[in-house]
Amino acid sequence: MRVLVVEDERDMADAIVRGLRRKGMAVDVAYDGLEGHEMAYVTRYDVVVLDRDLPGMHGDEICAALVESGALTRVLMLTASSSVEDKVEGLELGADDYLAKPFDFKELVARVQALGRRATPVAPPVLSVGNLVLDQSRRVVTRGGVTLELTNKEFCVLEELLKAKGGVVSSEELLERVWDANTDPFTTTVRVTINTLRKKIGDPPLIETVVGAGYRVPEPVVAS
Repeated sequence: MRVLVVEDERDMADAIVRGLRRKGMAVDVAYDGLEGHEMAYVTRYDVVVLDRDLPGMHGDEICAALVESGALTRVLMLTASSSVEDKVEGLELGADDYLAKPFDFKELVARVQALGRRATPVAPPVLSVGNLVLDQSRRVVTRGGVTLELTNKEFCVLEELLKAKGGVVSSEELLERVWDANTDPFTTTVRVTINTLRKKIGDPPLIETVVGAGYRVPEPVVAS
């Protein structure tokens, strides 16, 4: 899941980013409204965690621009006010959810995860191919009943490949969906992660390289 945090209180913004990354999300951060608006326009995020009272460009304007663009991005609006009127106003602007400060971080994570599921085509909670099973909610992968010890990035790469249902996923798409904006687009990190993932998955191999296009996990051929 790709998330953008737009929050001018740097300590809070950095804490949110660290916490969401620990949950396996690819997270970018902007500390003012103008930067946040530009980043949200350039990159398709699943969720934008958006402070309402921002310098440079107000959170209301960013929210309205996202809604007007027709993007599938979901907006979780943060505000220091917990009044019903402010909540209603934020939702009427097009925000998908509203969270008043101070908040419990576990609640923030739960709301971001829920919004992320609404931002992308619905996938079953458990993805499988052959004897490989990936449980998205429990973040557990098994093959032949044996649990595989995967890093967050390895899990997310495998998740994206299985979601494609046999389709090819390019390195660029994996970088966009799994890593954040600080990753060098010319890095070999995707190839290295794929190679490590192949070793952990074991034989027979599941991940194919499609030269010049990307990677895929073919779906089993059903005999007629």
